[in-house]
Amino acid sequence: MANNRKTFTIILAFFAIYVIWGSTYLLNKIAVTELPPFMLAGLRFTLAGILIFIIAKLLKVNISITKVQLRNTTIAGFLFLTFGNGVVVWALKFVDSGFAALEISAQPLVVLILMRIIQGKKISLMSYIGVVLGFIGIYLLVSQKQLISQEGQITGIIMIFVCMISWGYGSLFVGKANLPSNFFVNTGYQMLMGGIMLTIASFCFGEAWTMPTAWSSKVLWSMLALILFGSILAFTAFNYLLKEVSPEKVATSTYVNPIIALILGWYVLNETITMQSIIAAIVLLTGVYFINTNRVIKPRGIGR
Repeated sequence: MANNRKTFTIILAFFAIYVIWGSTYLLNKIAVTELPPFMLAGLRFTLAGILIFIIAKLLKVNISITKVQLRNTTIAGFLFLTFGNGVVVWALKFVDSGFAALEISAQPLVVLILMRIIQGKKISLMSYIGVVLGFIGIYLLVSQKQLISQEGQITGIIMIFVCMISWGYGSLFVGKANLPSNFFVNTGYQMLMGGIMLTIASFCFGEAWTMPTAWSSKVLWSMLALILFGSILAFTAFNYLLKEVSPEKVATSTYVNPIIALILGWYVLNETITMQSIIAAIVLLTGVYFINTNRVIKPRGIGR
C-alpha cells in the first residue's frame, strides 16, 4: 500500500513539472496582455514567497538565515527571477508562448558553454554534437521570415537569449554559493527578494498598477495559477522528485515543457506552429538530449 501511494505521488509530481511548468508560458502570455510585465512578475513572486513563509511557519520550519545567505539568495533571485523571468514576461508581449518555451529549452546548451568559459570544464564529444545541433535548431527557429517581419519579434528573441545567460550563470552561482539548506526556505527567500526587485523595477519603469478588481477573470485565474501552481506546487514537486528518482529522469522536463507550451499556445491562443518550428524543435531537443546524456543540467523551477 505504501509503495502504491509513493508511486502515485511520483506520478503526480511528474505531472506537475511536465504540465504545470509547461503551462506557465501560456499563463504569462494571457496575463501580460492586460498587465504590465514587471508588475505581473513582481506580484507573482512576492506573493508566492510570502505564502511559502506562511506554510513554513505552519510546518514549524526555521526560516532564519545568515547575512551571507540573504545576500546570496538576493543575487540568485535577481538572476533567476528579476531579470531571468521578468524580462521573459516582457518579451512575451512580442513573442508567442510556444516559441519562447522552445527557445528557452536550449538553456542546457547555454549552461554548458558558460561552464566551459567560466569554469574551464572540458566538453565531451557527445556534448559537442549537442552544441552543434542546438545552434542549428536555434537558427532554424529564429530565421523564419514570418517571425522576423513582425514588430518587436527580434528584440523579444534577443532578450530571451540574454535571460538564458542570466539563468545559466545563476545555475553556476547557486552550485557553489552558501544558501539555506532547506530548499523550501531557499526558494522562499529567492522568490521574495526577486519579487521585491521586480516591483521596484515596475515603479522605476513607470508601469501603471491596477487593482485585481479591474482585471478580467482570465487574468485573475492565470495569476492564481502562476502563484499557487507554477511557483509553489511545481517547484515542491521538482525537489521531491530529485530525492526520489534519478536526476536524468527529472531533467526530462526540459524536453516536455516546450511541447506542452507549443500545444497549449496553439490550442488556447491560436498561435501558429510552422513546419520549420517543428523541425527546429526536433533538432534543438535532440541537441539538448546529447548534452544531458553526459552531464545532467537540472532545470531551475523558480525561474519559470
